[in-house]
Amino acid sequence: MVVSCLTNMDTFPSLFPPGGDSRLNPEPEFQNMLIDERVRCEHHKHNYQALKIEHKRLQEEYVKSQNELKRVLHEKQTNQEKFQLLLEELRGELVEKIKDLEKMKLQVLTPQKLELVKAQIQQELEAPMRERFRTLDEEVERYRTEYNKLRYEHTFLKSEFEHQKEEFTRIAEEEKMKYESEVARLEKDKEELHNQLLSVGPTRDSKRVEQLVREKTHLLQKLKGLETEVAELRAEKENSGAHVENVQRIQVRQLAEMQAALRSLEAEKQSAKLQAERLEKELQSSNEQNTCFISRLHKADREISALTSEVKELKHSNKLEITDIKLEAARAKSELERERNKIQSELDGLQSDNEILKSTVEHHKVLLVEKDRELVRKVQAAKEEGYQKLVALQDEKLELENRLSDLEKVKVEHDVWRQSEKEQCEERLRASQMAEEAARRELQSIRLKLQQQIVNTEKAEKEKLENSELKQQINHLQIQVTSLTQSENDLLNSNQMLKDMVERLKQECRNLRSQAEKAQLEVEKTLEEKQIQWLEEKHKLHERITDREEKYNQAKEKLQRAATAQKKASGLKRMLVLLGSDRGGAPAEESLLPQRNRGLTSSFLGYSYRYGERRWEQQEQKDKQKGSSWPESSYPGFDGVRACRSLRICFSYSHSLKCAVTNAVAGSLHPGRCFPLRPPGLTLIAARQFLEKRFQEKSRVP
Repeated sequence: MVVSCLTNMDTFPSLFPPGGDSRLNPEPEFQNMLIDERVRCEHHKHNYQALKIEHKRLQEEYVKSQNELKRVLHEKQTNQEKFQLLLEELRGELVEKIKDLEKMKLQVLTPQKLELVKAQIQQELEAPMRERFRTLDEEVERYRTEYNKLRYEHTFLKSEFEHQKEEFTRIAEEEKMKYESEVARLEKDKEELHNQLLSVGPTRDSKRVEQLVREKTHLLQKLKGLETEVAELRAEKENSGAHVENVQRIQVRQLAEMQAALRSLEAEKQSAKLQAERLEKELQSSNEQNTCFISRLHKADREISALTSEVKELKHSNKLEITDIKLEAARAKSELERERNKIQSELDGLQSDNEILKSTVEHHKVLLVEKDRELVRKVQAAKEEGYQKLVALQDEKLELENRLSDLEKVKVEHDVWRQSEKEQCEERLRASQMAEEAARRELQSIRLKLQQQIVNTEKAEKEKLENSELKQQINHLQIQVTSLTQSENDLLNSNQMLKDMVERLKQECRNLRSQAEKAQLEVEKTLEEKQIQWLEEKHKLHERITDREEKYNQAKEKLQRAATAQKKASGLKRMLVLLGSDRGGAPAEESLLPQRNRGLTSSFLGYSYRYGERRWEQQEQKDKQKGSSWPESSYPGFDGVRACRSLRICFSYSHSLKCAVTNAVAGSLHPGRCFPLRPPGLTLIAARQFLEKRFQEKSRVP
């Protein structure tokens, strides 16, 4: 529009007249027009400068917004990368924690495993202790049975010894009574013999006295031998008494040892019971600790499961938030790209418009300079030609007026165009302002998004802190698990100590069992030795029985010799009948007979006892020479029984022999008469049979 105006103004110099009339001079109007044009140009220039400044500001804001957007995108990308790395780290840590939890779950004692471990430990602890208690009970029962057996044997032997002692005293009393009765009978026989001797002749009495003297010497010799045997028997009796005392002392010592062993076994049993109770208490305490640890483990498992569920929820929420942030970022990015493209297109349009305006302004400047030059030249030319053209101008005044009216119309149109152009520029300014406001709103929204992203980053940091707290809790749980493993190791160590103690107790049980077996073997050996000794004693007793049978045969032979002596005594009776006249010395001899008989009987008894002891010592010497001596641990009370038996045999033998001799003497003195010393109607042969029966009965006594 300005260009067209200026182009139209090129015709002004040709229209102005060269001369000047104030009425016809168009300079003020032209000056006014120029001033108006200059004002308009200044106004356009000012608007252009304002638009340029605003455009620069908008470009700077756009660059700032682009830089801010790039920075925000870079920060968003870095935050996303950080979140991805943190998420990967958390995932890796979660996988490691899950693996650790699985390992810990595998290592942690479940109730079934705990029950199995309890049962195994209880079985391992109780089985050897039960076995030991059972073996100890068996050993105690065995020792108790052995002790009861020994006590029973001791009581039995003691009772048997007492019985034998009572029997010996009874037999001694019976023998004493028999001896007293026999002494009384002998006194009666002596009186009868004295009476008979008073009635018998002296010659026969002298012969009878000689015969009696010979028999007396013979009997004295026998009595000496019997006295030696009785002395031997007394020595054997003393030895047997000492042996019985030794055996009793040994048995008392063995009983004391057995009682001490039983007390020690009872004490060991009591200590084992106390130890078993202590082990049961320790096992109960360990079970309580295990239950406490298991409850703590279950609690830790529940906390771990809750934490894992929270971690999963946080991961899920984090994933959802990350996806939402990604979607919002993509949406914002697309909106920003669209807005950027729109602003870029608008800026391109504005730049193109600005370039067009710049080009038009420069062109206008050039045209204005040219027009100014032309106007100056034309004004000078017009001044020169003003006067020349004044007429023409006057002529053409009407035309100019017409043309001015046209120009006014054109001016009005130009004003309208300028107004429309101004309105368009204002609209463009409004649009640019609206775009600026939109850009500001976008920047505000971007700032809000950035604030939201900052809030999200803060949330992520909070989640990171929570994750660190979870890590600390997991570390605390790991510390608890390590403490639990330490306690479990302590329990295993205590169980190992208990196993070692059980092994030590087993070793002690084995040692005690070996000692008990050794003691049992020793007892069995001693029993075998005793059995061997008893068998040897039995053999010796059989040998002694054979010796006694030989003695019996010898006594039998003596009886036979006594029978022959009886026959001789019958001859002597006849001789005494013939010598009935010689009775003078017979009363004196007859008065001496009781004293001689008493001395003979006492000496005969002493000789018989000494003879038995002598024979017994000779037999023991023979046994010692053979190598089979009587042991100290032999049959208790056997020596006493043996001594009593030998004494009884000696007494019975001496008594029967005395009866036989007295009967023989009495029969020789009084033929056909039976004395009360023997049973009525007992002849010499019957007396021999009676003595044999009595000897057999006496030899059967155990």
